[in-house]
Amino acid sequence: MLTLYYAPNTCALASHIALIEADATYELRRIDFAAAQQRSPDYLALNPKGRVPALVTPQGVLTETPALLAFIAQSFPAAGLAPLDDAFAFARVQEFNSYLCATLHVAHAHRMRGYRWADDEAAIAAMQRKVPQSVGEGFALIENDMFAGPWVMGDSYTICDPYLFTLAQWMEADGVDPARFPKLLDHRNRMKARPSVSRAIAEET
Repeated sequence: MLTLYYAPNTCALASHIALIEADATYELRRIDFAAAQQRSPDYLALNPKGRVPALVTPQGVLTETPALLAFIAQSFPAAGLAPLDDAFAFARVQEFNSYLCATLHVAHAHRMRGYRWADDEAAIAAMQRKVPQSVGEGFALIENDMFAGPWVMGDSYTICDPYLFTLAQWMEADGVDPARFPKLLDHRNRMKARPSVSRAIAEET
């Protein structure tokens, strides 16, 4: 049994969608951010980072979305969620997901969580003002140089797709007009139509 710790409207949605796509048996545990449950002793004992997602597996606990997505793809190879038989192609999947995690998601986080990087209110405000530009530049790079189409890696749907979809849902709140990125907007709309996505969103509501 796999247990996914999540909070609504977070990047945990990507792993949730992948679990459904893999036809995995799992249970969900909601973490209430409003009640600071992510900082509770019980959750910190499970995940000292105090963030989501966290995936409890029979082997132990995994954190960080790229790691969870790779684990799901490798644990359920019949689902075909990654090119597991091609080391270079799988590395490209990891490359893309690492960019989402380390660059694009961090730029997004500057809008709400500037306190992670600065204490000065003016510095935090400056980070917030920068978000539309930094997030927009990240999506522009994906649109113009990284997105193969019709899915992220080309013809095959992979674990990159739910991760990109999750972050692309936040464009408007980050002050980015999705119409600037027609390929990514089309991708987002097609992802919304997938049964796995509608199910995951319903389960997290």
